[in-house]
Amino acid sequence: MSEIRAVLFDYSGTLFRLEEDDSWFDGITVDDRQIEGHVRTELMRRMTAPTGQHVDMTPEAHHAWTNRDLAPHLHREAYLHVLRESGVGDEHAESLYGIMVDPLNWTPYPDTADVLAGLHRRGIGTAVVSNIAFDVRPAFASIGASDFVDEYVLSFEVGAVKPNAEIFATALTRLGVAAEDALMVGDSGEADGGARALGCGFALVDPLPTAERPAGLRNALADFDIEV
Repeated sequence: MSEIRAVLFDYSGTLFRLEEDDSWFDGITVDDRQIEGHVRTELMRRMTAPTGQHVDMTPEAHHAWTNRDLAPHLHREAYLHVLRESGVGDEHAESLYGIMVDPLNWTPYPDTADVLAGLHRRGIGTAVVSNIAFDVRPAFASIGASDFVDEYVLSFEVGAVKPNAEIFATALTRLGVAAEDALMVGDSGEADGGARALGCGFALVDPLPTAERPAGLRNALADFDIEV
């Protein structure tokens, strides 16, 4: 592959991760029982898994789920359904959903800010390419990385979702870079790996807890001879 001129990054599980705080679950019950650690873990998985269907769905709920990353109202409807079907009551489902869509509640991976800054110094373009229905820009501002992201290509803003080639093509066009000169970094071979159909390189990272993945982004880039 030719020299990398731009790197596209997924958001959830790649640059940031939604990691629960004990306070989020204060007073919350599942099926009228106090929530336990393994149940919390499963709820978080259902709220952040990039693909798959995790609860039973009516045709209406399935429509919202399938299209959740194209419109905020469908995103809200879809995830409230998941929480309710998981045994969380209405009021608590609303509370947890509000936490999920606040970008300031997302934890950056340890190397996120430094990697973005390093790419910027090297003159390598960057874009956040995410299937998401809320604005993640405040998350980058909170870690001082706003100036190091050239483009945000968010599904609800551009009307296309990964692995659809359109969302990757939009990012490449905005960056002014050919596919063969770009690398996509993400935690889903299915969704993020869709960039390969255009000719982009692809690096898979593991969406581990942030404390367990101190250099995942650096290592992924190093595999493509990008040292930051």
